[in-house]
Amino acid sequence: MNVVQPRANGLIPQGGRVGLERSPMFAVGPFLMGVEFVKVGSHRVFRAATIIEAAICEVRAIKMPVSTAYNVPFSFPGAPFIMAPTTQHELQLARRMSRLGTETAFEVLNKARALERQGRSIIHLEIGEPDFDTPANVIEAGVDALHKGWTHYGPSAGLPELRQTIADYVSRTRGVKVTPEEVVVVPGGKPIIFFTILALIDEGDEVIYPNPGFPIYESMIHYVGGRAVPIHLREERDFSLDVDELAALITDRTKLIILNSPQNPTGGVMQRPDVEQVAKLIGDRNILVLSDEIYSRLLFEGDHFSIMSVPGMQERTILLDGFSKTYAMTGWRMGYGVMRPDLAAQITRLATNSTSCTASFTQIAGIEALRGDQSSVDQMCAEFKRRRDVFVAGLNKIKGFSCRLPKGAFYVFPNITKTGWKSKPLADALLEQAGVAALSGTAFGDFGEGYLRFSVANSLENLQHALDRLDQWTGKNL
Repeated sequence: MNVVQPRANGLIPQGGRVGLERSPMFAVGPFLMGVEFVKVGSHRVFRAATIIEAAICEVRAIKMPVSTAYNVPFSFPGAPFIMAPTTQHELQLARRMSRLGTETAFEVLNKARALERQGRSIIHLEIGEPDFDTPANVIEAGVDALHKGWTHYGPSAGLPELRQTIADYVSRTRGVKVTPEEVVVVPGGKPIIFFTILALIDEGDEVIYPNPGFPIYESMIHYVGGRAVPIHLREERDFSLDVDELAALITDRTKLIILNSPQNPTGGVMQRPDVEQVAKLIGDRNILVLSDEIYSRLLFEGDHFSIMSVPGMQERTILLDGFSKTYAMTGWRMGYGVMRPDLAAQITRLATNSTSCTASFTQIAGIEALRGDQSSVDQMCAEFKRRRDVFVAGLNKIKGFSCRLPKGAFYVFPNITKTGWKSKPLADALLEQAGVAALSGTAFGDFGEGYLRFSVANSLENLQHALDRLDQWTGKNL
């Protein structure tokens, strides 16, 4: 019997023979499939004056949720291999899966890495991840927690000590009284977005969200059957929300408003008067606010102001914050939500039914992050500001590009309409031809057309190299 291995256009036999003592394993796409052989007959083949008896086996996929059986005649090495499916079961996804979006940054990252494997030099400005290491004191706390046995399940809402630490931190930074019962710790920031929308939005309910904006907002709204209502963040307002435009979008079906400041992808920041006007606009309406403040410590000018701090808005605000951006802990996977206790209990139920809990040793590290030395955060923010200044100044010298100075986060969002290119084709060309990985503005919604997003979470040297490559490319192609 032949050893069977996969290739792009099907399965081919390889030389050599093996017995039937055990079933081989082979890859099919991303899966590892086991097969078992059941002898159903034999035939004889005359080759080179030798009679070869080969088993005719039926090959059945095993340990797969859906199996496809094949009748496979095995013969001498080098013979053609024919697979004739006798049954086929089509994968039937739920209709809601067609409404699920994605985050393009990871797709571009994979494409860039594929080019690097081919020997290409790529400057990575596509991914929203600090290029700094997690602070040493936080790493040490995590390692110590591992040695001390913090490797088991914890409460779904988070370890009590971390929830208390977060409650104290939010109370201090937002000027409101927060209790541990209002805190839910989750693996990353996205679960708070998903769980909030899943818990609050019925089919047909309207959610107002920023556009261009973090793509998971729109994805999750569509996924649960809600109606996604974009509010256009305009360049002439430094990408800050226009309260008058928001007022025109609110209807009797509005259930949730999503705010994000400092903002991804634009770096726009909502000033205190605008935040207070949004609260006033909501008034007595039964509308909740999901306030994504994951970049609140990465602010280059002024002070952060949360809608949770407005009198009367604490019980109607779901605050999203975390550790990934502030403490360069993206791989640790830990974020949190702060909300009224009755909603926190429901969000915890969703956590129990999905993630179970956040890793315990990660939470111990999170306690140290919030309680320990904060100088690394200040240093990282200052470095991002320095890079922002250099990169924006450089972009404004490049043909077809113009860029405003973002006030927070670590992104720049230049206008590229004068290049004559659409956003997606330009981003693709810059990656493939110039070796600079960036994201199309349309990765953040329809109102992102005419823009690109660059992350300045890279060294100043690499940022300068990227500017040189962009300048050379535009000089040849515009």
